[in-house]
Amino acid sequence: MNTLLVSGDKDTGVTVVTLNRPERLNAVDLAMAAELAEVWRELRFDADTRAVVLTGAGERAFCTGLDRDSVVPQPGSPYMIDDPLLRIGPKSNDLWKPVIAAVRGMACGGAFYLLGECDFLIAGPTATFFDPHTTYGMVSAYESVLMGQRMPHGEVARTMLMGTAERLGARRAYEIGLVSELTEPGAELAAATACASVIADYPPEGVQGTVRALWSAREAALAAGYAQAPHLISLGNLPDERQAELFAERNRTYRTR
Repeated sequence: MNTLLVSGDKDTGVTVVTLNRPERLNAVDLAMAAELAEVWRELRFDADTRAVVLTGAGERAFCTGLDRDSVVPQPGSPYMIDDPLLRIGPKSNDLWKPVIAAVRGMACGGAFYLLGECDFLIAGPTATFFDPHTTYGMVSAYESVLMGQRMPHGEVARTMLMGTAERLGARRAYEIGLVSELTEPGAELAAATACASVIADYPPEGVQGTVRALWSAREAALAAGYAQAPHLISLGNLPDERQAELFAERNRTYRTR
């Protein structure tokens, strides 16, 4: 793995997967997208792994979505879209072992493809959540569908529509239930690993069946939302060059709520 760190502990049954591009704020390039899909599918066959923790390297970000330097050719049809992030999550790769996210720093945009497929989130006080799509003339489709399953409607609508002008702070994320535990500074990975160790000590059949049952309750809504996403993106996204102009002109000021 060139973009991920994968560390398994046979004694506890916990594997930690770390997004390892801190110099790019752990943005997902095409290599990382492929490696994430690969590691999730490999963990399906690893009997020593009974629970997983997902985190990001460095202090500044958990993940900032798709790397803007990634070139992704599109079919040119309003009914089809090639989105490399659609297969970066554990559930999309048929992994039904529990995955806990440990979030430090920014989690934005395409990071929600990962967070939306984790079973629960633990965050430190520096964690912030936001979606820049609308600021840059883009439709937040898949991200909104995934977060719509994890946050109250008004909260997810505000987060997605406010773009880069506002960030959801760790405390508010905890209050609305997006984050299940808010830790002391730097303690989010240890807290997530402790939870994973407890779960990994239980009989895996019952744990994995519970994960699958929980996800099945969400699948119908996700399928309906995903079916609408390609043409909404095709209709609503500005041309690439105009998006780049807006990105270059972006206002870096924001408030955290």
